[in-house]
Amino acid sequence: MIATPHPQKMSIEEYLEWEPRQETRYEYVYGEVLAMTGGTIPHNDIAINLLTLVRSQVRARGCRINMADVKVQVNASGLYYYPDLIVSCDARDLNARKFIQYPKLIVEVLSPSTESKDRGDKFTAYRNMPTLQEYVLVDSEKVSVECYRRGEGRMWFYTPYTTGDILTLESIAWEGAIALLYEDVQFFSE
Repeated sequence: MIATPHPQKMSIEEYLEWEPRQETRYEYVYGEVLAMTGGTIPHNDIAINLLTLVRSQVRARGCRINMADVKVQVNASGLYYYPDLIVSCDARDLNARKFIQYPKLIVEVLSPSTESKDRGDKFTAYRNMPTLQEYVLVDSEKVSVECYRRGEGRMWFYTPYTTGDILTLESIAWEGAIALLYEDVQFFSE
């Protein structure tokens, strides 16, 4: 399939009008439109496992949970990303149709091609969202989960998890074994 060329620059309004009509998802970074890459099967399996594990807990708390195809408006001045999983408990997001604005939890499943962006630019931007309580990075190539929790002021607390650990997501009052997150995930061997 031949990729359809897209404008290099556009306004937020143009992006929000144009992007839903595209076959590929595009993130928006201050006027630039960036095509999303496809993920691996382990990446997808991990995201589905996490969604399956936490969905009932999230719904019981009156929150919404979305994955992959739902974007978050990081700020109104021009930043829209597609996290792998997003939870919002804010009433203003419960009937959202285009994007989530007030996330409580954002999860990114790391791939070699996205890891530096997820750890760098995305986390830098996400930290400025006042409703965000946790940012979780899940490695798709080995058993490793990193959780960043908002503290007082600008402080964020870091907790790593690995094989045998119990993952705690305080923002949604959920705990579960890391093994469940990686259930049936096949890692690539060299």
